[in-house]
Amino acid sequence: MLVFAAITPHPPILIPSIGKDNINQITKTKEAMESLAGRLYAAQPDTIIIISPHGLINADFFTIQVSGSYHGDFKNFGDLDAKFEFESDISFINKIKIRAETPELPISLISDPSLDHGILVPLYYLAKNIPQVKIVPIAYSFLGYQEHFEFGKYLKQVITRSNKRIALIASGDLSHCLTKEAPAEYSAKGKVFDKKLISILEKMDYEQLLNFDQELAGEAQECGLRSFIILAGALSSINCEPRVLSYEYPFGVGYLVMNFKII
Repeated sequence: MLVFAAITPHPPILIPSIGKDNINQITKTKEAMESLAGRLYAAQPDTIIIISPHGLINADFFTIQVSGSYHGDFKNFGDLDAKFEFESDISFINKIKIRAETPELPISLISDPSLDHGILVPLYYLAKNIPQVKIVPIAYSFLGYQEHFEFGKYLKQVITRSNKRIALIASGDLSHCLTKEAPAEYSAKGKVFDKKLISILEKMDYEQLLNFDQELAGEAQECGLRSFIILAGALSSINCEPRVLSYEYPFGVGYLVMNFKII
């Protein structure tokens, strides 16, 4: 059963050893992640499915990493000491595998134990107090929004058939061009994108989400929209209460933390 659902950002600067003094500029995000971690602990999941924009992306397939266990670190961000390891939920992946050859829902299983920062940053906070939890790392594709929504609905079907307690996390940042100091070139469309997307997610307006302006999304230089659409597909058949825990953009990138309380 699905016991927890959330949207999280994934800036490495949220990691104290990387962010150092700069972490004080994203206090709202840090506190929201800690609050979300408490909610996840209370839900006591057996498995976390986490969707990342920085995994092994294939334009034409949804990708699931397969391995007995996974590992990762933050060496690329200057932290040479931190190392992470998580156990895989092979049995759940095998249940998804049934559709791996279906043209209508293209899924690719790739043997790879390494985890990207789109997964590690959220799990640094969320899995800290549940070290026994298993994970299923998924990367979205560049297929259409409808295909992502259908993939989310299929994940929910697999979750429903499972006797495990499952958490679903959509990792992704919003616009990367919100200020002149942002990593992408500044665009006024960035704030328009973030405001519109957050409003849609708060209302869980699936029609607006599936018809989201692709040109606006491109100009906003976002990386989370497809992750969020997969999450929305999974939530489309159940009652939930969306709540924004925090949103800020001190470095020109929109960081959104949302909880979807399962009713």
